[in-house]
Amino acid sequence: MSRHDFTPAEFADRRARVREAIGAAGLDWLVAFHPVSIHWLTGSDAKSYQEFQCLLIPAGDGPLTVMTREGEVNEYRDDALVDEIVGWGGGVVEDPVAAFAVLARRLGLPGARVGMEVPAYYLHPHHYVRLKDLLGAALAAEPTNLIADLKLVKSAAELAYIRKAAEIVDIAMDAFVAALSAGRSELWLAGKVYDTLLSAGSGLAASPINLVSGPRSGFSHGAPTERVLLPGDSVNLEYGAAYRRYTATIGRQFCLGPPTARMREVYAVVRAACDACIGAIRDGVPAVVPHEAACRVISDAGLAHGRVHTSGYGLAPGFPPTWGEPMHMLNDSQYTLRAGMVVSVEPPVFLGDERIGTRIIDNVLVTRDGAELLSRSTRDLVAVG
Repeated sequence: MSRHDFTPAEFADRRARVREAIGAAGLDWLVAFHPVSIHWLTGSDAKSYQEFQCLLIPAGDGPLTVMTREGEVNEYRDDALVDEIVGWGGGVVEDPVAAFAVLARRLGLPGARVGMEVPAYYLHPHHYVRLKDLLGAALAAEPTNLIADLKLVKSAAELAYIRKAAEIVDIAMDAFVAALSAGRSELWLAGKVYDTLLSAGSGLAASPINLVSGPRSGFSHGAPTERVLLPGDSVNLEYGAAYRRYTATIGRQFCLGPPTARMREVYAVVRAACDACIGAIRDGVPAVVPHEAACRVISDAGLAHGRVHTSGYGLAPGFPPTWGEPMHMLNDSQYTLRAGMVVSVEPPVFLGDERIGTRIIDNVLVTRDGAELLSRSTRDLVAVG
């Protein structure tokens, strides 16, 4: 993605909404560290999230300043909509927190009320501790989800990119089904998926493919291995496509030959749980409600011990290691679903002792009256061979 993927008016609207939210929180500045926050406000696609980088956003009409490692300055200059770029490092060793201190003093942060994102993965604990000490009393809050919450409802342009990603997801699923057979390894099949994704226009998705088969079918997030598929194997596949960083995901269940009665039973429960979850999704519904609907189906079937993690979450223009947004459909969720949100639906059951499991993943667009499925791939248990 770059600043050219959206109109100047859309970027201006995003910035205005963020500035308003910063002011409403009683802050003068927000220091953003999450690459999705920086991406959403500037268009930057740079890999500098691997090192110290931040975007400094004033509540007023002042310029947006990004601090990034020197190796990404040229990319920011060409692809990002940012007012000032400050590089650090270059060809010599430099302490990024010391460089941030110089920038913060120049912009007047020590005498202001500052909010700071503290996201998982992207802010080293040692840097965080030093930044807290550096800002001292000026650090008034840590509103990590301030920007993330503003971007949950997608614009028309964002939805167009997500729909394109969903089209690519389906193309790759068709290729996987055509290639699936005994005698091929999990890695070979994963390669077929990746080859199709990239050839069809997907970028590299933020999270790697999950592909498990046979005795590994009880793993909820198993990476593909050299294991060769055998007749009778159960196979679970999950992956994402990214179009200009906007993500669509999918998960499907397969069997090499006729499925056993237990495979069909577990699959039927998960499918019913997914349907119940989707059936409860609409504008204005608390995010906990679809989760509870899915949980009831799984519990009533006596499989609550095999239910793991969330029933679904919001989808972001992801950066490694995740494409998920803070909005989860979980028992403690404080979010409310709104028309224009795009969420995954994936209440799973994995039974490690039985070496069996199922996760069906679909993406839906929340609408005023319900939910629109974004994938055309069959949601049935597919028997191959």
